[in-house]
Amino acid sequence: MGEIDDAIERADQESFTRLPPRTLKGQINFLMRQLKTTRAVAAELGVSQRSVERYRTGERKRPPKDIQQRIDAAVRSRWQPQVRRRRHKEAATRRGITVETRARFGYTAPVGTTDDGRFRRLTVHLPPAYAQQLFDAREAGATDQQLRQIIADGFRTTYFQDGGARATDLSDVAINDIDYIDLDY
Repeated sequence: MGEIDDAIERADQESFTRLPPRTLKGQINFLMRQLKTTRAVAAELGVSQRSVERYRTGERKRPPKDIQQRIDAAVRSRWQPQVRRRRHKEAATRRGITVETRARFGYTAPVGTTDDGRFRRLTVHLPPAYAQQLFDAREAGATDQQLRQIIADGFRTTYFQDGGARATDLSDVAINDIDYIDLDY
């Protein structure tokens, strides 16, 4: 996953109304309710069916670190899908999305002005249309560069051009060298 995917995943996790199961047994039982069989859970985690049975009964309590990370990721990706969908719909139709980042912004500007990229720390609220584009692109399997470009376009119209009030000749804003990025919706 890329930086933007990670930021969306973190924002999704912040919207959980309840914490996901923490114990190994609880996590495996949750995956069993979702996937129905030990074979399906084993295939999802990349372990043997017998290992899943051992985790479920408590016979084995500490899986290797990489397997524990896969279990955690599988649980988080399936945890509270309705809450996640509701938050995405609300962001895409009413609330929009707030992006906080420190990154190098470059842009194409008219002759006589500077187009040198420089690091900026920005917190910008993007309109719902950009949230919709971001979620749709992510769902369609867009690359991190494509997701960056959607956010850069939102920054261009919302921040740099101030909704058309200034810098109307500015085109092609690009986000490079992301130090950090956080999303909130």
